[in-house]
Amino acid sequence: MTRACRAPTNAGGSFGTVSWGAAIVAAAEAFCNQHGAHPRPGAETEAQAPEVNDDARSRHSFGAQFAEVRVNAATGEIRVSRMLGVFSVGRIINPVTARSQFIGGMTMGIGMALHEHGVMDPRFGTIVNHDFADYHIPTCADIEDIDAIWLEEPEAPPGVLGARGLGEIGIVGAAAAIANAAYHATGVRARSLPLTPDAFLT
Repeated sequence: MTRACRAPTNAGGSFGTVSWGAAIVAAAEAFCNQHGAHPRPGAETEAQAPEVNDDARSRHSFGAQFAEVRVNAATGEIRVSRMLGVFSVGRIINPVTARSQFIGGMTMGIGMALHEHGVMDPRFGTIVNHDFADYHIPTCADIEDIDAIWLEEPEAPPGVLGARGLGEIGIVGAAAAIANAAYHATGVRARSLPLTPDAFLT
């Protein structure tokens, strides 16, 4: 059985580029103004980071993820056959690393949805599956067709760089998209992760 589905995503914590980008730009402009195009070796300068214009425009990134899954009717095993993320993160500073960040996050989301589960020993409070022999994460064989794209935004968001956070935006919607696709394929609404085969053998 197969069905594609999407889930909304949001990034709320990774504002590194937005936070220190303005300070770097301010320092570079002050350095050029003070020392010109041919500064002497060892030249230094100090600059005050500009105030961030806290206007009505949001600094949050957002996006949507689409997943197509196959659910084995005999075993309940789920395989993600296709996955796409579409993101709005403001200006992309480095397209190569941005795409890697998106796809890496989506891969982590597949692990959250299908594999990763920490088992605690209730007697001692220790995690019993504390290495990669017992704690399963996705491998290349689990990632069949995955892609990420982003929106070209004509109006830059706040800040001199026009960038917003993209640190975890690839992760947060992946598990929901996979769970929704599994629901549409089977009619079983799983409410906990990971989505183990027994949940779909009803």
